[in-house]
Order: sequence, then structure tokens, then C-alpha cells
Amino acid sequence: MSDRAPSTAATQAGLWMLLAVFLFALMDGGMKWLAADYPPLQIAALRGATALPLVFAWVLLRGRARSLLRVHWRLHLARGALGIAMMAGFVYGLARMPMTTAYAIVFVAPLMVTALAVPLLRERVGPRRWTAIVVGLVGVLVVLRPTGEGVATLAGLVLVGAAFCYSLAAITVRLLAQRDSTEAMVFWFLALLAVGAGALALPGWQPLQRADLAVVAVVGVAGALGQVALTHAFRLGEASQIAPLEYSGLLWVVLLDLTVWQVLPDAMTWVGAAIIVASGLYLLRRERAVSATAPAATSAGEHGS
Repeated sequence: MSDRAPSTAATQAGLWMLLAVFLFALMDGGMKWLAADYPPLQIAALRGATALPLVFAWVLLRGRARSLLRVHWRLHLARGALGIAMMAGFVYGLARMPMTTAYAIVFVAPLMVTALAVPLLRERVGPRRWTAIVVGLVGVLVVLRPTGEGVATLAGLVLVGAAFCYSLAAITVRLLAQRDSTEAMVFWFLALLAVGAGALALPGWQPLQRADLAVVAVVGVAGALGQVALTHAFRLGEASQIAPLEYSGLLWVVLLDLTVWQVLPDAMTWVGAAIIVASGLYLLRRERAVSATAPAATSAGEHGS
């Protein structure tokens, strides 16, 4: 019985993660649709504002409203600023290339997080993980093809910048997770995104068309439900086991590209995406192995991998 319980929890965690990835892909598809008519900052603001009421209701249902006030504001403000830059850059890139290509580029973010953890969190990263990081960056160059006929346009470079902002924001999440509740992190991120991006978007704000209201609702509902599903996934399972499922998002964006926009990236983009995903999966596997052997490694005086 005790052996089956962890197995059941792991299965549920995986299903929650797959659902979260699907919902976030649906949200991204909605943002790409809106990006044809609205500025990136306005879409970022709408993403935060539409999801915020649903997330607040979720917080109330969990009886965690008080945790929203006991927070470390400096880290939240830093994460909010990074989130605005990340979301605006991501939407900018989505509007100018297939979703599959955009996803392939931003999938380098987990590699960036590991690299940034060295100077910012004092974590030790050994030669094998550094090799995975370098290989992943090579994959990004294959996708962008800066010396060829690739997508090394402003949009591609902006997406790399968005991935970098996401990575820095992930570092703040690691710090906040030691101090603040999950509910506070989700709520204040959306609130700061709505207010900050909304203020920046005001000079160029475009009136919402009635035909787009349904898409705005999809973005908000999918984003909120995706966040809830993600929270359940990480509550039930280990990060090293469920994080690789994030790459299943490629399946959904390929289907969206085909059915909605009738486009697909070229062969070299697929090659680059495969390199990035493979290096990310190796990195996750390696970090899991390092975590599992941490006590023995520490006693032996070894760090990193």
C-alpha cells in the first residue's frame, strides 16, 4: 500500500503538469491571436488582469488570503518588472514567427536558470551541466542561424531576451519560495503584470473589439487554470520528474500552428529545437542525480557534476 501511494501521487502530478502545459499553450495561442491587433504591453496587461480575479477566488477557497500580505516586496517588484519585460518580449516574438519556433527559443530558459544560479544563488555547477548549457545555446544558434537565412531578426533576439528575463524571474521565485506562500507569488505576479504593463501600455492602448473578447477570456481563464494545475503538479510530484513534461508544449503549439495559422517551422528549426530539448532533459536528469547523491557527495568533499 505504501509503495502504491507515491506511485499514484506521481501519476497525478504528471497529469496535472500535462494539463498545465496544455492550458498555457492555449493561453499563448490566444495571445498570438491578439498580437495581430494589439501592442505587446497591452496584451501582457490583459493577461494579468483577466486571470487575477480567478486566482484571487482560488486563494480565498484555499483560505490563504492572509498570506498575500506577508510578503517580501522588493523581490516581488523585481519579479514583476522582469515578468513585464518577459511577457511583452514573448508576445512580440509570437506575433512575428510560428509558435513552434518561439517555443524552441524560449526553451533555453531552464539552461539559463542553471547558469545564472552560479553567480546569483552561489550554486555549484560542474562540467557536465556546463556542457549541457553550452550545447543548448548552440541549439538556439541553430534556430536563429545568425549568419544564414534564419530567423535572427529582431523578433528572434527579443525572444532570447524574454527567455533571459524569465530566467532571472525564476531565480527570484527560488528566493521567494523560501519566504512567501505560493498563493502570494502567483497573485502578486499577476497584479504587478496587470498594473505595470497596463500603465506602460496606456499611451498606445487600443480599444478592445467585441469579436476579441472571447479570446481575451480564453487567455485569462486558461492562464489562471494553468497556474492552479501547475501548483497541484509541483505539490504532488518532484520537480525533477515533472519538469521535463513542459516540453510536451511543443506538441500543442505545432497543432495550433497547423490548424490556426497553417504554418510550420523549417527543418533547421526542428534540429535546433531537438538540441535544446535534449540538453534540457539531460540537465534535469543530471540535477536529479546530483540531488539524490548530495549527502554522499558532500561528505566526500565533491560539489557539482
